[in-house]
Amino acid sequence: MHTLNLGILAHVDAGKTSLTERLLHTAGVIDEIGSVDDGNTQTDSLALERQRGITIKSAVVSFAIDDITVNLIDTPGHPDFIAEVERVLNVLDGAVLVVSAVEGVQAQTRVLMRTLRRLRIPTLIFVNKVDRGGAREESVLRGISEKLTPAVVAMGSVDGAGGRAARCTPYTAADADFTDRLTELLADHDDALLAAYVESAAALPYGRLRGALSAQTGRALVHPVFFGSAITGAGVDALIGGIKELLPVSEGDADGPVSGTVFKVERGPGGEKIAYVRMFSGTVRIRDRLPFGRREAKHGDGEGEGNGKGGGNGKGGGKRGEGKRDDGRGEGKVTGISVFDRGAAVSEPAVGAGRIAKLRGLGDIRIGDTVGEPGTSAPDRWFAPPTLESVVVPRPPASRGELHSALAQLAEQDPLINLRQDDIRKEVSVSLYGEVQKEVIQATLADEFGIDVTFRETTTICLERPNGSGSAYEVGDQDPNPFLATIGLRVDPAPIGSGIEYRLEVELGSMPFSLMRAVEETVGETLRQGIHGWQVTDCVVTMTHSGYWPRQSHSHAVFDKSMSSTAGDFRNLTPLVLMSALEQAGTTVYEPMHRFRLEFPADLLGPLLPVLAHLRAVPGTPAVRGAACVLEGEIPAARIHELQQQLPALTRGEGVLESDFDCYRAVVGTVPDRPRTDRNPLNRKEYLLQTVRRIAARGD
Repeated sequence: MHTLNLGILAHVDAGKTSLTERLLHTAGVIDEIGSVDDGNTQTDSLALERQRGITIKSAVVSFAIDDITVNLIDTPGHPDFIAEVERVLNVLDGAVLVVSAVEGVQAQTRVLMRTLRRLRIPTLIFVNKVDRGGAREESVLRGISEKLTPAVVAMGSVDGAGGRAARCTPYTAADADFTDRLTELLADHDDALLAAYVESAAALPYGRLRGALSAQTGRALVHPVFFGSAITGAGVDALIGGIKELLPVSEGDADGPVSGTVFKVERGPGGEKIAYVRMFSGTVRIRDRLPFGRREAKHGDGEGEGNGKGGGNGKGGGKRGEGKRDDGRGEGKVTGISVFDRGAAVSEPAVGAGRIAKLRGLGDIRIGDTVGEPGTSAPDRWFAPPTLESVVVPRPPASRGELHSALAQLAEQDPLINLRQDDIRKEVSVSLYGEVQKEVIQATLADEFGIDVTFRETTTICLERPNGSGSAYEVGDQDPNPFLATIGLRVDPAPIGSGIEYRLEVELGSMPFSLMRAVEETVGETLRQGIHGWQVTDCVVTMTHSGYWPRQSHSHAVFDKSMSSTAGDFRNLTPLVLMSALEQAGTTVYEPMHRFRLEFPADLLGPLLPVLAHLRAVPGTPAVRGAACVLEGEIPAARIHELQQQLPALTRGEGVLESDFDCYRAVVGTVPDRPRTDRNPLNRKEYLLQTVRRIAARGD
C-alpha cells in the first residue's frame, strides 16, 4: 500500500468538514454522513467544536482509494486558528483547497493558496456547494484564475447549478474545448509538449495530456478545478479520481535513519502526552529509544577577545572552528504506536516512512520537534505571527497558579499563544490572532480545567528593530559590576525577517560551556523586551568579551561560589550589558499592518475616505466598476476591528471587507510603550538592588 498525506483547507464555512464526511462515506469508512450543524462529524471531536460548528484543532482520519491509504487532515478554516494550518503544511504530500460556489474566493482562500504555491504543495481545487442558491460556476472559476492563480483548468461542467438536482459531468477526450484548454495550459510549462503542439495541427494524444497533467500537478505548476457538492455527493467521485491520479504519494526509505516531524500534541485520558508524527525516513518500533528536539544550531566563525582566568580580556587567538550548542534535545522510550486505518487509530508495533502515527512515551516532546535525526533547519514561518495580546484574569484571583498551569498545557498544543508572565503585576497574558480564539480559550479553561476567567481589552503586539550598532562591556568584580563575570556584547541590525542571530567573537573554549550557554540563553530572554518593552528582532548579537573566575576555595575548604563564577553571575550581568548596547544602538517600534480590500457602492466613496483617514488607513487608487467601487490599501492591525464594526453603517450593509496581515511598519507619532514585566535593566541601580535582594532571598 502507498500512503498519501492529504490536507483539506478552506476559508471558514466553505464546507471542508462536510467534504471530509462525504469522502469517508464514499470510501465506505462511515455508514452515515455527519453534520456540522448537528455536531456529529468525525473530525470535529472536541465538545467546543461541536457546539460552535467550526474546526478548532486539526484532526486526522484515514480512508483507502484502491492501493492508496489516504491520511486526510482536516484543518481549521477560521483565520484565528491559522497556526494549526501552518503546522500541518510541513507534513503534507498534497492538498485540496475548498472554495464555495456561492461566496467564491474569500480572504482566507487567498492566504492559503499563496502559501500552498510558495511551498509548492500539489493542490487540487474543489468548488463546493454547487447545489446552493446563488452558485456561480463561471464567475467563481474566473475569480479563481484572477485572485488565486491563472494556472487552473476546469475538469468538468455543472448542470442545474443552484438547485439540489445539480449534476457535475467530468470532461473527457471527446470534449474538444477542454482538450484545447488543457493543451495550452500544459504547454506553458513543457517545451516538448509545446513543440509537438506547434508542429502538428492534429490534437495531441489524450493519454499524453493526462500524463503531463499528472506530472505538472505533482510539481505544483497547475491546479485542476473540480466542481461538486459535499452535501449531495455530486462531483465527489471525480474528485476522488483526481486525488488518486494527480497527487503524488509519500516517498521515504523505511530502512533509512529515523526522521520525522511532530505537528500536533495532545494529552490522553491519563494526562500523558501523545505526539502526532509524520515519518519521512526510517522505522520507529515500540520500546525504541527515540531522540527528539529542535535542530542543532551553529555559531559563526570569528576573531575576538576572550580570556582564561580572572576579569581580564586578553586577545583570544585566531579563528576557531565551528561549535555546536545543545538546543534542548531529549530522548524517550516509545511505549505505544497508533496509525490511522479506515477512520480509526489502531495500535501497531511499528510505523515506517511516509506514514502518520500517534506516539506515546515521549514526555518532554513539543510541537515542531524532529524525531530521530535532527533536521538541518527549523520549519519556516509561513503565516504571520499573532498580532494581538490580552491579559487573562482568573475569577477568583486565588486560582492564579491553577490558571498558569492550565495555560501552560494549552501552550503545549498551541505554542503561538506565547504565555507571558508579568512577575511585577502578577499577571499572565497570551498572544492571539483574534476575538474568536479568545472566546475559545475562555471556554476551554472553563470546560476542561474548571477555571472561570475574563480578558482585559485586546491590544496590538508591536516589535522593535535596532536603528544602528551599539556595544557595551563590563569587567568582572570591578565597580560598578558586582558579578564575577566579564561580558562584552555588540548589537547590529540585520535584514528584515531574519530574526535574532547570536555569534561569538571570542574563543568557544575561553569559558566553560555552561557559562557560554547562560549568556546566549539570557540574550534571547532579554530581547523579549527592548527599550520600549516590545520584542526586539532582526538583529545580530555578538559576544565580544568574556571572562570568568575558575572554581576556587580557601585552603582545605569546599568549593566557594563567592570566589568562583557561576551561571547566575552571567545570567544577571547579561541583561545590563545587552540593554546598554541596545540603548546605544537605538530602536524603532514597528506596528503590524493589514492589507485590505474593500468593495462597496461607488456613491459612498466620498463619505468613506475620511473614515479611513481617521483609522490611519492608506488607501490606493479606487477602481470603479459600474455601481461598485473596489478600494485596496493598508491599515494598522489595531484599527481593522473598528473598521469591520463601522462598515455596515457606512455602506448601507453592502460593504465587503477582506484583510490579512501584510507587514510591520514604523510607528508614526506617539510610540506605544509596553509595560515591563521584568526587573528593568534600563534602570541600573534599581536592577542591581532587586537582583541582590532576589539572590539573598534564595540564599545563594
